[in-house]
Amino acid sequence: MRISKSFALVLSTPFLAVADAGNHHHHDRRALEVDYVYHTVTVDQNGSTVLPTTTLTPIDSDSGFQTASTTSIDSLTSNTVSVIAESISVSEANTSATEIATTTTSSPATTTSSPATTTSSSATATSSSATATSSSSSNGPKGDLGWYDIPTEKFVDGTIACSDFPSGQGVISLDWLGFGGWSGIENDDGSTGGDCKEGSYCSYSCQPGMSKTQWPSNQPYNGVSVGGLLCKDGYLYRSNPDTDYLCEWGVDVAYVVSELDEVVSICRTDYPGTENMVIPTIVEAGATLPLTTVNEETYYQWEGKMTSAQYYVNNAGVSMEEGCVWGTAGSGVGNWAPLNFGAGSSAGVTYLSLIPNPNNKEAANFNVKIVAADSDSTISGSCVYENGKYNGDGTSGCTIGVTSGKAHFVLYN
Repeated sequence: MRISKSFALVLSTPFLAVADAGNHHHHDRRALEVDYVYHTVTVDQNGSTVLPTTTLTPIDSDSGFQTASTTSIDSLTSNTVSVIAESISVSEANTSATEIATTTTSSPATTTSSPATTTSSSATATSSSATATSSSSSNGPKGDLGWYDIPTEKFVDGTIACSDFPSGQGVISLDWLGFGGWSGIENDDGSTGGDCKEGSYCSYSCQPGMSKTQWPSNQPYNGVSVGGLLCKDGYLYRSNPDTDYLCEWGVDVAYVVSELDEVVSICRTDYPGTENMVIPTIVEAGATLPLTTVNEETYYQWEGKMTSAQYYVNNAGVSMEEGCVWGTAGSGVGNWAPLNFGAGSSAGVTYLSLIPNPNNKEAANFNVKIVAADSDSTISGSCVYENGKYNGDGTSGCTIGVTSGKAHFVLYN
């Protein structure tokens, strides 16, 4: 079986940490062989392209960008890089090993994985509702919807000013970033940041378990992703008119279950968009939250390749405002956090990963294991992170496949 897929992860060195081991349908012992081809775009901490510098102009007033001109710079001053895997091929073979490989070059990497079955306890959901408005959501980063409650109020184009933020119905405001609640701003001249203004794509965060639905079908030709609502004539418009709602639920499979006595800030990359690690899943001490697991067959595709959700996992005790940001070298937060999660689902199998962050070689101050949620759930493989090592003494990460039921990322001491 050979399946093409892709996923994106923003790092501050030209290095890809692999989150997704591909698709397979079987419960018996298999190995997953993965080939990678890298496309690299240099960006700064705001997600702006550094080399080359590309000017973008709208194709029309409703959607898309096209590359207008490209120039180069004399020297590379930024060390931030967005790396996108263009293709992953999956082949089957018998094995008992589980290992996710990473590489510091643009040469192919190989990973293997193995099945097993584990069980744990199950999660329960609570329910609440709210009305979409242009003000802040009432429940902070947890959002206003109950877990997997469907949004009920449609977003109406041209009714909310670009100066307002459309909180509610799953949309949450990220006030600490300084963009008026938005997760990122991509302007029509190729720059990023500032206010949501005429011609800009204004990206937003959805509550844990959900993903934004808005990105233009016409994406930049240079491989940079664009996402969010379009500011036009002073008002907000959908860039994807095929859906009436700004947020949608992912696959109901993965939950983060904390056994710790401190908060853990888990920060998803804003993709498609600036790819900054600012989308929050904030797991309080002893709490449980869904982890957004995208349906890769229906979610955003980069150049026709499927993509998955990627997360930076900060040390316990790091707040949302401290951790869900673009960090600085040695800070241990944001893109310098000690650990990454990966989550994606296709062809009836969900792949969940624990991934080393090459920016930070220090062990996290807690442990993580991915286990089956209950006796009715089945996972293939074993994935445990303890004292900075994977599955015992491994250093390359690990991935499991959920073939039925649900799985828990359990955080423990």
